[in-house]
Amino acid sequence: MRLAGRTAIITGAAAGIGAATARAFAREGATLVLTDIDGAGAAALAAELGGIGLTHDVRDEAAWAAVMAQTQDRCGRPDVLVNNAGIGPSKPLLDTTLDDFRAVTAINLDGVFLGCRFGAAAMRATPEVPRDRAAAIINVSSILGLVGMAGTAAYSASKGGVRLLTKTIAIEAASKGWMIRVNSVHPGFTWTPMVQEAVVRISAQTGDGTEATQAGIAGLHPLGRMGTPEEIAAAILFLASDESSFMTGSELVADGGYTAI
Repeated sequence: MRLAGRTAIITGAAAGIGAATARAFAREGATLVLTDIDGAGAAALAAELGGIGLTHDVRDEAAWAAVMAQTQDRCGRPDVLVNNAGIGPSKPLLDTTLDDFRAVTAINLDGVFLGCRFGAAAMRATPEVPRDRAAAIINVSSILGLVGMAGTAAYSASKGGVRLLTKTIAIEAASKGWMIRVNSVHPGFTWTPMVQEAVVRISAQTGDGTEATQAGIAGLHPLGRMGTPEEIAAAILFLASDESSFMTGSELVADGGYTAI
């Protein structure tokens, strides 16, 4: 029960890493506020786990204000925020329009920025409302926030931005005494709906079958396989818990050895 008595907001919670994180947090006693652009999916999982499910476009400032207001009204001050919502379309550079680029960064980077801004305002310690322990913000980046890959200009730029945004906010939060730890998680390729869709798309482009494409991506990792959402959720849970109490501004890489090569 590492999160007993704590309220956690998880974005992009209807599927994939977000849903696995919600299940892991529920097992550890957290009160859950699950948000997703797929509001029905978030509500269904919240009903199963005994939490609150909200429709949420992370690009929208007003939507963030509403999520924080509902969280505080119904659950009190949040203790954990997982900025997980993201998209992963990829195109060659010369096929990527400015609108394509902005569509990816609006969700993957602007959405994380807004989450951190609204989250920090709601979670921070103040002289009037102190915290007895640090809150935690966990931003889900990617191995492609650490290293490049051809054909992923928008995605890699957005995830690299998340990495340094995390470090900058961590330093500011610590220097101001807000009692908020801010860290990023960098998954390798993980078998989520987003990656499954990418496998279908790539196999259609190359003419290889989906099984061959999946095997090729898995083989990029020295462990010889992709990650599971549950494995990434375990890393996020660690950063949300007091077990990581001396960590802020850190990047936790869970990538099967991908970036070790």
